[in-house]
Amino acid sequence: MSDNFLAVDLGAESGRVILGKLAGGRLELEELHRFPNQPVLLPAGLYWDTLRLWHEILTGLSVAGRTRRLAVSGVGVDTWGVDFALLGADGALVDNPRHYRDARNNGMLDKTFSVLSKEEIFAQTGVQFMQFNTLYQWHALKMAWSPALQVARTLLFMPDLFHYLLSGVKRAELTIASTSQFYGPLRGDWTRELLGALRLDPELLPPIVPAGTLLGPILPYVADYTGLAPDTPVYATASHDTAAAVAAVPAQDNDWCYISSGTWSLMGLELEEPVINNDSLELNFTNEIGVEGRVRFLKNIMGMWPLQECRRDWARQGREFSYDELSALAAEAPPFFAVIDPDRFLEPGHMPLRIAQYCESTGQTAPSEPGTYARVILESLALRYRQVLESLERVTRKAIRKIHIVGGGSRNALLNQFVANCTGRMVIAGPAEATAAGNVLTQAMGAQLLPGLEAIRAIVRDSFEVSVVTPRSRDGWDKAYEKYCRLVG
Repeated sequence: MSDNFLAVDLGAESGRVILGKLAGGRLELEELHRFPNQPVLLPAGLYWDTLRLWHEILTGLSVAGRTRRLAVSGVGVDTWGVDFALLGADGALVDNPRHYRDARNNGMLDKTFSVLSKEEIFAQTGVQFMQFNTLYQWHALKMAWSPALQVARTLLFMPDLFHYLLSGVKRAELTIASTSQFYGPLRGDWTRELLGALRLDPELLPPIVPAGTLLGPILPYVADYTGLAPDTPVYATASHDTAAAVAAVPAQDNDWCYISSGTWSLMGLELEEPVINNDSLELNFTNEIGVEGRVRFLKNIMGMWPLQECRRDWARQGREFSYDELSALAAEAPPFFAVIDPDRFLEPGHMPLRIAQYCESTGQTAPSEPGTYARVILESLALRYRQVLESLERVTRKAIRKIHIVGGGSRNALLNQFVANCTGRMVIAGPAEATAAGNVLTQAMGAQLLPGLEAIRAIVRDSFEVSVVTPRSRDGWDKAYEKYCRLVG
């Protein structure tokens, strides 16, 4: 007899409802429903397609409840961090949530620093500075005298919004709250003084709850629509997708770092205490919170996004490539043709042209073929990982001997080999479904079926195969790394 949990995972390209079957110390995952998750561009800005996503979530839950007639032990939602919704006094959305790539965030770092210094903000929050952090999105609304903000009574991060729609309970789950840059990891609460200095009302923020908290049963209309039992529990799982993925890293010892690899790459260490000092500020590391309160000391890296955008651009031109085809073409392309700074390419659109312009502006020959573009992107990612790895070791004084790569990007065998060759470290790739596994198993922890994080990782080790990749040849990588560091600093 298995315990069935439903994980709703909203990623940058697609959303999924996944069934997790937990039995006999092993976890099986099955995708019940997949749907696109693309932002919607309107004259006012770039938005989440929120109501469509909610409809798709209900459709996926209906597969479990009406089609499969499953008894479900829990439902939980994870998304990426920082984005949020505003609710009015009646609990309804007062505006459609914006997407973090929206242009309204441009310039907000400097505008915020005119009120509070970087040092003040970092000392309280320990979070890296990125223009789309919730703090700057919220401040942008305030500076624009947003009508929605003026009538709002509650701010909910995106997974908290969907948990509210499922259960009627308004809470801020800790792992997602910690990405906002107004949560204080040292105090364990919202940084109300910081918000007050920016004239942002902390009364909009709900109470914070840890990953695995039972919120309550699904609402009657959800039960009626989906066919799930009215007492089906809703859990505030590890609601930040990276926190869920890191919980499912199948590590056993103390000498590893992780890369949660997908549209973004999140690379870091799991620590007992935050690292908030001049070194972590200068290197722009972040201290986010994971399952059981562990600190995710990490850096955001622009992961597979440039390649995804190139693929979309080529598709619009009638040249369709699968990711496997692009990897095969990259493997045949000339090595170290050029290097780019992956983090320079945040905004969507015309990615091959922008990469070519970057190469030309830095005195390099621009790629001309998809395979060369793909190789340049993958090699540059490996070089960036090496740079971050060296920074992690320097700041924390920990020796890193293994790199665990989890998430969808762990399927890219060519990138995994590049990372091993570039860093000289062993790479352990998998599971690809780490986010869904972490979501499900954190719910199971909340249901008291598992005692904690170590039990979660034991089940992951017993349930999923991984690939071990060792360095083959380091020829050319040191020279390419010197070039990369000259270009990006």
